[in-house]
Amino acid sequence: MSKQLKEDALLYHSQGRPGKIEVVPTKPYSTQKDLSLAYSPGVAVPCLEIEKNPEDAYNYTAKGNLVGVISNGTAVLGLGNIGALAGKPVMEGKGLLFKTFADIDVFDIELDTMDIEKFIQTVKIIAPTFGGINLEDIKAPECFEIEERLKAELDIPVMHDDQHGTAIISSAAFLNALEVAGKKIEEVKVVVNGAGASAMACSKLYFSLGVKRENLVMCDSKGVIHRSRTDLNHMKTEFATSRDVHTLEDALKGADMFLGLSVADILTEDMIRTMNDTPIVFALANPNPEIAYEKAIAARPDIIFGTGRSDHPNQVNNVLGFPYIFRGALDVRAKAINEEMKIAAVRALASLAKEPVPEIVSTAYNQNTISFGRDYLIPKPLDPRLISTISTAVAKAAIESGVARKTKVDWDAYSDELDRRLGHDNSLIRTIRDRIKNSGKRIVLAEGSRLNVLQAAQAMIQEGICIPILLGNRSRILQLAKENKLDIDGATILEFYGQEGAAQRESYAQALFEKRKRKGVTLQEANRMMYANEYFGIMMVEMGDADAFVSGYATKYSDTVRPIKQIIGTNNPGKHIAGMYMVMAKRGPIFLADTTIINSNPDAEALKAITLLVNRTVSRFNIEPVIALLSHSNFGSVEQGDPATPRKAVELLHEENPDIIVDGEIQANFALNKKLRMEKFPFAKWGDKSVNTLIFPSHETANITHKLLHELSGYEIIGPILLGIDKPVHVLPMESTVREIVNMATIAALDAIFTNESDKNKMND
Repeated sequence: MSKQLKEDALLYHSQGRPGKIEVVPTKPYSTQKDLSLAYSPGVAVPCLEIEKNPEDAYNYTAKGNLVGVISNGTAVLGLGNIGALAGKPVMEGKGLLFKTFADIDVFDIELDTMDIEKFIQTVKIIAPTFGGINLEDIKAPECFEIEERLKAELDIPVMHDDQHGTAIISSAAFLNALEVAGKKIEEVKVVVNGAGASAMACSKLYFSLGVKRENLVMCDSKGVIHRSRTDLNHMKTEFATSRDVHTLEDALKGADMFLGLSVADILTEDMIRTMNDTPIVFALANPNPEIAYEKAIAARPDIIFGTGRSDHPNQVNNVLGFPYIFRGALDVRAKAINEEMKIAAVRALASLAKEPVPEIVSTAYNQNTISFGRDYLIPKPLDPRLISTISTAVAKAAIESGVARKTKVDWDAYSDELDRRLGHDNSLIRTIRDRIKNSGKRIVLAEGSRLNVLQAAQAMIQEGICIPILLGNRSRILQLAKENKLDIDGATILEFYGQEGAAQRESYAQALFEKRKRKGVTLQEANRMMYANEYFGIMMVEMGDADAFVSGYATKYSDTVRPIKQIIGTNNPGKHIAGMYMVMAKRGPIFLADTTIINSNPDAEALKAITLLVNRTVSRFNIEPVIALLSHSNFGSVEQGDPATPRKAVELLHEENPDIIVDGEIQANFALNKKLRMEKFPFAKWGDKSVNTLIFPSHETANITHKLLHELSGYEIIGPILLGIDKPVHVLPMESTVREIVNMATIAALDAIFTNESDKNKMND
């Protein structure tokens, strides 16, 4: 782990509110009546109902959506026995994943004991709090007894994810690998290297799926777990073989499948060359697998290969399983997570990989096509279908196997509810980051000698967002980086106003003069402009020496937009420019426009043009724009004055662009409250779709709204994204945070990709 990554990790966990999770009220609490209902005396009523019928706890408390992530810190990630308190960041991280991927609330509980009985009794005592228990990072062999006892003695789902999560995901990949290889599960020979909790759980699940016990060989650090050995505990004895093999090398000869849950680089090219035709190798040691991807592919071109890493095909990642397994179990109030539910999750994952992949997934992973085969055996972690597919399968299995308290479910309605629960598009920034990763786009950062900009540049390099081009004094930039221990290797520093940039300045000035000579710009003025960061940086993009431009950290918005308009120009017939913010709300992103001073009080034609620009941009994010033009009037309730402008704009849009889902004028609360809107205005073009794009009647209303949201909502807000410009140039709010600069560079890099694709299409046309 690099020094910089260590510093970033500490900052991530400590900045703002320390830690990664918090408790948030779900009911009103602002009035005395609210408080009297939340606590005394009103709270007594549900208490008495639960006393009469304990099942009512699911109706009146958060129990049904609450999982306890419980650990004693004895087997934390790759860190080992670091203790309960030191393991707390991992447990909070698990809570974050539960919430992010499945909207499950978590209390993390760290138990400072290595005593099995104390651990079990403590969990049993606190179990009424929870709808389920996720055991985490408990060392073997204690984890086996703890899980078995708690599963037997509690009436809520209990799962040790270190065991079963890996087993479920690798099993799904295994089934599909067998199909690709054309092999039968009952005939294949399997070698498992590693004899910990995950290895044993995987092996047991493989047996349940059809692998014959005599065809599986397990190895530990001393070699094959063989019946002749005298050092085996009762758990290892279950997997002991009597075959005449004693080393990993022996076991792999003629084997069909290798599962590694051990250490890096233990598997050699020569070993996998001795395996059967079309060998399946899942090298899951983290962060480095048992054999490097490149070595494995070179040694056996017919190999089907998977790792635990995101930078290679077939990532076996537990996040594909545990959030959705618990989601399904909680939703039918299951008493356990049994074998039937785990196998249902396996088969659902395996089946999903064979279905056509949504465009949003292909875009997220920067692949034109993703289809079932040796490089795509299991779904990608950002696939939005996981929650409805896996959770539904698990819930059905719970009911069919008799462990569910709820036995009647409208499955279509349940699937729809799961799809809407998080707002799939809330993964938008992750999706964009994956789309642009390592695309090599060159982004000019005009204020290169500002600390926040340098910190952002470092993040851009580390995350593969772009190649930053820093404009400014070279010695000042390098000194600032050194003083703040920033690694900006990979960035280009350009001291453009000195001798270094003389040739470029002269070339750019001549090009600008040719472009603006009939609009009042002399060659002398063009030369003078090239000494300004904004003008020089924008000309880099105009001349093809950079792919995108980001500025505004230390300059007024209007001062940055002016050279953009002069040099780049617009890409639409009406020569309109607009600004849009993305509000990353829980329900999914909400897009706000126009938030810039460019269109202070737009007329109907301008509102129409802004709407078209926003519609095009939102569509680029693989999100269907559902657009409302806002007003203080609802469909003519105020006939005269300001509402007439958005009303006329909607008429024009309906007449000229009937395919766009847009309507109004409407008040903001009605636009965003679908149920209320459909009751009052069932005729509106939105139908039952949720509005995700708001067009404001003026710059003032849009600007006030996004700034209020920024201060009051806690939502992440990205922008302003400049629309209507012919090339990727974007303007930061003054004094932006590092995260805001990185987010804007992310948008700029995506914009550059689309611009490049558009240019290629024009050439082909």
